[in-house]
Amino acid sequence: MPDFPIIDAHVHLYDPADISFAWMAEAPPLNKPHLPAYYLERSGPVIVDGLVFVEVDADVGQHVDEALWVSETAKTEPLVQAIVASAPMERGPAAVDADLAAIARLPLARGIRRLIQNHVDEPGWCLRPDFVNAVRLLPAHDLSFDLCIYHPQMADAIELVRQCPEVRFILDHIGKPGIRDGITEPWFTQMRELASLPNVVCKISGVVTEADHRNWTYDQVAPYVSHAIETFGFDRVVFGGDWPVAELAIRYAEWVAIVDRVTEGASDSDMRKLYRDNAIRFYRM
Repeated sequence: MPDFPIIDAHVHLYDPADISFAWMAEAPPLNKPHLPAYYLERSGPVIVDGLVFVEVDADVGQHVDEALWVSETAKTEPLVQAIVASAPMERGPAAVDADLAAIARLPLARGIRRLIQNHVDEPGWCLRPDFVNAVRLLPAHDLSFDLCIYHPQMADAIELVRQCPEVRFILDHIGKPGIRDGITEPWFTQMRELASLPNVVCKISGVVTEADHRNWTYDQVAPYVSHAIETFGFDRVVFGGDWPVAELAIRYAEWVAIVDRVTEGASDSDMRKLYRDNAIRFYRM
C-alpha cells in the first residue's frame, strides 16, 4: 500500500432513495446506498483523504439534481473535494448551456461526464456537431470533460479531443480495453495516439471490470495498466478506485496492490503524482 494518504479520482456516491438509477435494476449488488462512510469501510486499509465524485448515470432529467445532492453531501463530508456531474451534451450548446452554468456555480464542480459508452452501437455519436459544440462550451465554465468509452470508440474519442483543443479531457478507465477477449490492438496504438494530444490525461481506474469478473489474473490485467502508464507518463496519470462498480470484480485494496505491483521501482515522486498530485492539479482540489 502507498505509505501516504491517496486521492481517489473516481468514486460513485449515491442513494437510490434520493436519485433514480434505472440501470441498477440489472446490478443488484450496486442497487443500495453507497455513501462516504461505507466507502471508507470498503477502501481500508488504504488511507484516502480526498475523492472526486463522478456522476452515476442518473435517470433522464435528474443530472442537475444529482449534482446538487452530492454538493449537499460534501458540506458535511470533507472527503468529497471535487464533482464531475452529468449533462446531456448531445442536445447541443443552446439547450445545455444553462445546465452547465447551474452546475458550474456549485463550489466543488470541476467537470462534466456524458457516458459515450452507452452509445457504442452508434459510431460517431460523440462527433455529431451538437455534441462537439456543447463540449466546446466547457472552458467558459471552467469545467473539464471525462471521456468514458469502450475500446471500439477510441477513434471517435481521439477525434473529439482533436476538435476541442481548448478543453481539458481525462480518459476514464484507460479506455475500457478488451481484456476479457485478450484484445490489444488497435487499443495499444490508439492509446499512444491519444497520449500525443497535450490536453488529455489518463485515469488508471476501472480496469479489472473489463476482464472476467470471476477468473481474471494479474498477468491478464497488468499489461494494460502498464501500457497506459508508460504511454501517458507519470505526469499525466491519476489513480481511481471506480468504487463501488469495481467491487463487481475486485476488492479496493486488491486494485491498489495491482497498481503498486505494476509500478514497482518507480520513484516516490512519481508515485505521489499518480496517487495524489495529478488529481489535485487536474480537478483543482
